[in-house]
Amino acid sequence: MNIRSVVKVLGFLMLVTAGCLLLPALVSLLYREGDWVWFLASAGIGAAVGGITLVILRAAPDLRVREGFAVVAFGWLCVGLLGALPFWLSGQIPSFTDSVFESISGFTTTGASILVDIESRSHGVLFWRALSHWLGGMGIVLLAVAILPLLGVGGMQLFRAEVPGPVAERLTPRIRETAKLLWAVYFLLTVMEIAALMIAGMGPFDAVCHSFATMATGGFSNHNASVGGYATPAVEWVIIVFMFLAGANFSLHYLALTGRWRVYLWDEEFRFYSSIILVTTLMLIVSLAAIQFYPGWQDTIRHALFQVVSIITTTGFGTADYLLWPPLAHAVLLVLMTVGGCAGSTGGGIKVMRVFILLRHAKLELKKMLHPRAVFTLWFNGRALSPALQTNVLGFFLLYMVVYIAGVLILTFGGRDIITSVGATAATLGNIGPGLGLVGPASNYASLFHWEKWLLIMFMLIGRLEIFTVLVLFLPGAWRRS
Repeated sequence: MNIRSVVKVLGFLMLVTAGCLLLPALVSLLYREGDWVWFLASAGIGAAVGGITLVILRAAPDLRVREGFAVVAFGWLCVGLLGALPFWLSGQIPSFTDSVFESISGFTTTGASILVDIESRSHGVLFWRALSHWLGGMGIVLLAVAILPLLGVGGMQLFRAEVPGPVAERLTPRIRETAKLLWAVYFLLTVMEIAALMIAGMGPFDAVCHSFATMATGGFSNHNASVGGYATPAVEWVIIVFMFLAGANFSLHYLALTGRWRVYLWDEEFRFYSSIILVTTLMLIVSLAAIQFYPGWQDTIRHALFQVVSIITTTGFGTADYLLWPPLAHAVLLVLMTVGGCAGSTGGGIKVMRVFILLRHAKLELKKMLHPRAVFTLWFNGRALSPALQTNVLGFFLLYMVVYIAGVLILTFGGRDIITSVGATAATLGNIGPGLGLVGPASNYASLFHWEKWLLIMFMLIGRLEIFTVLVLFLPGAWRRS
């Protein structure tokens, strides 16, 4: 492990984050709030640390694969710590632990909050929460990939470690151009949602913040009651559509925008993703209608679809307290928490592609029991999947479940009830936000102990960076010189 190369890129990420902190400072100035001082001070600290690092380590060698993993893992941690400074320095979040929790939750697009009264916060703080989502959604490291060649640092190692899903697909032969195209699609969809929300009746500031949170599948809202606080069906339908798009592979959106819209029909993962949403929504509709939870079919369909899309895409917005729904709804939503969005999306969780491959693999194993001498090939989108990729998917699923079970056991051993432990672990490891029990959609994470919050911070990072990127750093071989 070449520490100098890692620290050099971390310094660059600190500079990028410091520049982003100027935007909420400007928002505070526009709304004549005093928080701009603390955003400016935080930006100054980040710029100083990043600038000094780059000057000292300007001759550091290029990245290799192991350095790429380290940059991504420590990059998210450093960016999260810098992002916590304005919360803490301004006194908006007096506790340093809570400030880091809110910041890491933002950058990892988890949306788990410790704020009890969100609506009393300044515009600068609300905007920074949303902006941290938006930056983390496509990945601040992926953003840096487009600029790192200027520093003489290769980007493919970062791209492989950062892009969510089992396969990092290039849209162009050059990794820098791929990063730019993905960001262009991301930016375009964000602008489209801002316009749609304003047409639906949402104010400009809230429209920007909720669009940032939606496209990042984050879930931070400017209201205590989340999206349900608007009580506007048109707003909810707009957010449903864009949550659905954010949970799909962004490569498909790029191809569709270039005229190849049939890729949605051809892509097996997208079809499976859509089928899961359709089937689980119907299950919730039947469950809610059976007890007449809502007075009319329109409300039943809208609320059921909103929660399903919100949970499977790991956005975490809410329009209803689903803990009041029948037990079947709890079970369905808990399963969706682990599934997550598509590969190449901003969503978290195991990913739809991995679930699809696992089911296909299980089917082939059953066939092999009937035909032990036959040779079977696992196909996806017309291509044969390599045994190495299949092993990768199986290994990821095993590690995901090991970390998940360990989290539940640690929280319950510490005295937390089993429902809250299961919900909190699933919600943070899957980067969803609201969970079950004391961390349900009508509550938050403020009541948890400090050690529990640090544990969940670690789960947010592990979940956002897809487990392997973080856990590989615990292997002694990752740090040996070679």
